[in-house]
Amino acid sequence: MTSSTPKATTEDTVATAAKGGRSNSRRELVEREIMEQATRLFAEKGLASTTLQDIAEATGLTRPALYHYVANKDELFSRLVSEIAEEPAVLLHEINQRDDLDPVAKVHEMAMSIALHQTQTLDRFRVLIRSEAELPAGVADTYRQSRRRVLKELVAAVEEGIDAGQFRPADPRVSALGIVGMLNWIAWWHHPGDAEADRTIARQLADMAVHSVLDPVAGDTEPGAERVIAQMRQGLDYLERSVRAEG
Repeated sequence: MTSSTPKATTEDTVATAAKGGRSNSRRELVEREIMEQATRLFAEKGLASTTLQDIAEATGLTRPALYHYVANKDELFSRLVSEIAEEPAVLLHEINQRDDLDPVAKVHEMAMSIALHQTQTLDRFRVLIRSEAELPAGVADTYRQSRRRVLKELVAAVEEGIDAGQFRPADPRVSALGIVGMLNWIAWWHHPGDAEADRTIARQLADMAVHSVLDPVAGDTEPGAERVIAQMRQGLDYLERSVRAEG
C-alpha cells in the first residue's frame, strides 16, 4: 500500500524546494513521510530487501527526487538510531545534570522520558530491534554506544540514590537494566492513544520504576530487627561487589 500523496504534487514540492522557495516546515513534512514509509517497508520486507526505489514509490516520489532528502538506506537507519537511542541518551544526561532533583526525582524523570519516547516511536523501535543483526557496521556501532550512554546515565542516578540512602544497596547496573527492560517492553504491548493517555501510562511505569529501587526501610525511624538485618546483608553484598570491582 503506498502513500495517498499525489505523485505530481510531491514532484512539484521537490522542484520548489530545489529552488529554495519552500519553507522548512514543508521539507520536514516530506522527510517525515519518507521516514514513516521507510519504517513500514523495513518492517514488512526487512532492511536488506527494501530498496530506495521501494521507498520512493511508497512516498510518491521518483528516485532522483528522493535523493533531495536522503542519500541511502544507511542514512535512513542512522536517523532511526538517532531517534530511538541518541535522543533518550541526551535527555537522560540533561536530567542527571539538574541540581533541583534528588535521586528519586531523577529516576522518575528518566523513566518518564523513556516511556514517553517509546509511546511516540513504537514502530521505529520495533523495526530497529528486529533489524539489529542487519545494521551496517557504522550504524550498529552508533546504536550500541547510544544504548550504553542511556544505561550509564540511569546507573549513575541509581548509584546516587544508593549513596544517599534512598535506594536499596543492590547492584545499580542490574537495577538500571531492569528499569530499561520494563520500559522498552512498551513497544510490544502499547497501542498509542491520545497524549494524555500516553502520559498516564508513562507516569504509572515511572512510579513502578522508582518503587523497584527504593529502600523499604529508608526514613523508617523504628524498623523491625529482621528488616534491619536484611538491609545490612544487602549493604554487605553491595560493598563486596564494589570491592571486587575495584580489585
